Amino acid sequence: MADFDAVVVGAGVVGLAVTRALALSGRSVLVVEKAESFGMETSSRNSEVIHAGIYYPPGSLKARLCVEGRHRLYQYLAEREIPHLRCGKILVAVEPDELPVVESLLARGRANGVGDLRMIGAEEAHVLEPALKSVGGALSPSTGILDSHSYMLALLGDAENAGATVIFRAPFLGADHEADGTFTIRVGGEEESRITARALVNAAGLHASQVAAAIAGLDPAHIPETRYAKGNYFTLCMRSPFSHLIYPMPNSASLGVHLTLDLAGNARFGPDAEWIEAIDYDVDPRRGDLFYAAIRRYWPALPDDVLAPGYAGIRPKLVRANEAAADFRIDGPEAHGVAGLVNLFGMESPGLTASLAVAEEVAGRLRDV
Repeated sequence: MADFDAVVVGAGVVGLAVTRALALSGRSVLVVEKAESFGMETSSRNSEVIHAGIYYPPGSLKARLCVEGRHRLYQYLAEREIPHLRCGKILVAVEPDELPVVESLLARGRANGVGDLRMIGAEEAHVLEPALKSVGGALSPSTGILDSHSYMLALLGDAENAGATVIFRAPFLGADHEADGTFTIRVGGEEESRITARALVNAAGLHASQVAAAIAGLDPAHIPETRYAKGNYFTLCMRSPFSHLIYPMPNSASLGVHLTLDLAGNARFGPDAEWIEAIDYDVDPRRGDLFYAAIRRYWPALPDDVLAPGYAGIRPKLVRANEAAADFRIDGPEAHGVAGLVNLFGMESPGLTASLAVAEEVAGRLRDV
């Protein structure tokens, strides 16, 4: 008889959503989190954008789970009265040669099931955003923003109300897959403890590869290397003239230095892409020069001395710099052969938007456990 039906490693937004889904299905669930609270890393260090599902290859997990997750997320936020705003996004073409890129993104988004995208000309772009320099672009009305902390707090409350237990300052140390199919899991803290569970979900985000490597019986061939792409943000120290999110054309590592808004209407810019070897959240003020140059491509009137270092987040990448973005990896027993184990690798953007759909996907992989 196992102590729990499932143990989830990591209390980020995906781990909390998975815990909620498993608990609501009637399972006993324990979450172990090494930090002192939930969502302390990637889940709280991002743009807080509800993505429509435009950028991801049709048929990919990112595309499917982003679109499904967006519908679920808006419904959940509305039902729980969690602060959010469907403000819309403009994909901006600054030069004529960028218009075909916008058109290709539009086609990709439509192939993914994003049905409300449309091209706009320079005149309409100017009417929507008079400060924007543009030769045209596309409008994504279903893109929005949310209060990610309130969202995670609601997920945690749902999970605990359904009987789940979350313990903080409890690092995962390792697990053994026993002959009877259960897991014996070692958890640190003030004293090391051992817990048994029928299922184990690795939702450790930046640390998912290290967690997987500590699971005895999992072939290392099924453990990808997680690399770190740091995204720096700078805040605008003046009133923003924009009411939409503004996205320039993307590159291989990020969606560009875009402008996003918080729910108070304040603007921030980022993320950029700085590949790093170790986790580090410091923002180098000298990177501001690169931000001014990138922003002035689409907002030429940006004054001097109005950007301040904000914060940084880190994306868990499954590729190297200058390689095409990888898909989410949700590796269940069908991938690695270990019954009851689901590893989540590369849970970067759009993980926040997709979280409720990811949770259903994971619960489905464990339906028979």
